[in-house]
Amino acid sequence: MRSPKLQHIRMFDAAARHLNFRLAAEELNLTQGAVAQAVRALEADLGLLLFERRARGLAFTEAGKRYHSETSKGLAIINEATRNLLPVVNRVSISLPPSFASKWLVPRLPKFMETNPDVDVRIIASEHLTDFQTQDVDIAVRQGRRPGDRDLAVQLLAPMDLAAYCSPVLDLTPGAPLALTDLIRLPLIQDGHRYWEQFLPEHGVPCPQPILQFNQTSLALDAAANGQGVAIAPRLIGCADVRTGRLREVWHDETERDLGFWLLQPSAKPANQNASAALIDWLLNEISS
Repeated sequence: MRSPKLQHIRMFDAAARHLNFRLAAEELNLTQGAVAQAVRALEADLGLLLFERRARGLAFTEAGKRYHSETSKGLAIINEATRNLLPVVNRVSISLPPSFASKWLVPRLPKFMETNPDVDVRIIASEHLTDFQTQDVDIAVRQGRRPGDRDLAVQLLAPMDLAAYCSPVLDLTPGAPLALTDLIRLPLIQDGHRYWEQFLPEHGVPCPQPILQFNQTSLALDAAANGQGVAIAPRLIGCADVRTGRLREVWHDETERDLGFWLLQPSAKPANQNASAALIDWLLNEISS
């Protein structure tokens, strides 16, 4: 058995966390082929198969599961030791959903930089779960139900507050919001959260098929703005297009739900606590205003 290379172990770790070479490659900013090749080289060095290759992703072998359990601890120790050697800088990394980043955060970020010119902000647009031990992330924003990880400090950033949007030029009755029974007569658009498929049956309304499907909220809203149908999305993400006149809100979910946008941090305070606290305070104040 040859001693495995550290970079191959890091790529194996990413593939093991996602159980998918493509998602691991996106995280590492590499090609899918490079990650798959590194894992094959690692398996060759070890003389063991670490994954079963399946049509829709990967599955651990018993050896792979045991190996990842131990190597992930080692990588966390290496990352922590490296961070402790480096000088403290006024930098903060935030991971958040791509549509939240593009539609809400990025247009407002200059306001934060004006009042905090000494803070270096790094934005990572991702829907994937964040491993604060092995990834260079200080804060994460995630959409959905409240995360239950006890090792995280969790704070509600904003409720989900879902609404339906369409192009202002779509031929609809002006005035009051429409009923769900009116909306299902039109083409429906949704993102990867599939809210139409969840909420229409809740309200006793049959879910029409097909529904135009996108993997990101911003793409669903762009399709609605182009007159392709009615998209469902959080008001936090749709509000900017309503203000500019690209979209019109035609329905609002009045049901109270335990869904929202959540701010996540490791419970242990990071070295750049001041930068993280400044960004979190600004996010909360900006949303409340």
